[in-house]
Amino acid sequence: MILSVLFFSCQDDTASEKPAEKKYFISAEETADIPLETLKALTTSLGQPDIAALLKYSIKSYTIVYETTFKGEPIQASGLLIIPQGLTADAPIISVQHGTTFVKSDAPSLGAFTGMELFASAGYISLVPDFIGYGKSASVFHPYYDKDHSAFAVVDMIKSAKEFLASKKIGFNEKLFLAGYSEGGYVTLAAAKEIETNPSHNLKLTAVAAGAGGYDLNEMLKGITTSTYYSYPSYLAFVMMSYNNTYNWNKPLNYFFKQQYADALNQYMNGEYGGSFINQKLTTDLNSLFNADFYSRLKQPQGEPELKQALANNSIVGWNTATPIRLYHGSKDEIIPYQNSESTLKSFREAGNNNVTLTIIPQATHGSGLQPMLQNVIPWFLSL
Repeated sequence: MILSVLFFSCQDDTASEKPAEKKYFISAEETADIPLETLKALTTSLGQPDIAALLKYSIKSYTIVYETTFKGEPIQASGLLIIPQGLTADAPIISVQHGTTFVKSDAPSLGAFTGMELFASAGYISLVPDFIGYGKSASVFHPYYDKDHSAFAVVDMIKSAKEFLASKKIGFNEKLFLAGYSEGGYVTLAAAKEIETNPSHNLKLTAVAAGAGGYDLNEMLKGITTSTYYSYPSYLAFVMMSYNNTYNWNKPLNYFFKQQYADALNQYMNGEYGGSFINQKLTTDLNSLFNADFYSRLKQPQGEPELKQALANNSIVGWNTATPIRLYHGSKDEIIPYQNSESTLKSFREAGNNNVTLTIIPQATHGSGLQPMLQNVIPWFLSL
């Protein structure tokens, strides 16, 4: 529940009234109504009887539209809100941030089963933000690995959801959980830092779990300037194109990439094609992928200062947190090396914090690290 403090002071009756608080909620449309029996049967059929045993409630899902900001201007964004039915006590809230999504029609609010319905059935009011660039805001290019836009897409949806819940007299308590993997891990940590370092949000975190995010973007830069191989080049293209748009650099893509790959990105990086398909149009050889002059400057200490400053600004540096935070990373992650999480943990330690831990998942790749993380996170969150 939004924490509030009522101040009583000796003021005369002519004192000016307190300005109305900003409202974030715009609309909500019911999209699904799933009985408990269906959820239990589905989970059991997927070979997860332990999770099926945790399910207690039927659920209703809503597409929620709310106001946030993009490039300093108001914009309507959307996400999925899932509410357990028949609650007898106020419920905790969990916001789960999804991984990198290239196809705009894969936005969580557009109706597909996300898996977060199971959190709701276990008794959490569950939120899954689409992020800017998907759902209601699909007309803009997603600000990928942008710290502020990532954080506020989550924070503003939480505020909006609380407004909607209050209007429907649906009880929620002060417990707030955040979780995410890959880009979702990055977004989760960005939102956690924004909440904890900006008391004006009036939000208090209970626990945070972030897996395999590229939090330290300078560390990622080091990797692509000291190696000539990257297994998933569409991710690199996503970052370059995002910053080029978000910060209004407006450079032609052949400034960053060789012409044939610039042409491919212009054709296929439009929200209709998946990352694996786009990878087939690119190359894992960075010497061949990048414009030679750009790549040469990128390797020089003073080269490409605009891009390097953006990477530094959007890196998530540890802070002295009051919230228990668990980081997770696979030891064989081929896309975001586990050293990235080690660097992030070090920054938390340097900030004087012992409330953050890092679990390295043995032999896990970027794709296989999610399930072991969830197997640890679910009982931890339930214990809280």
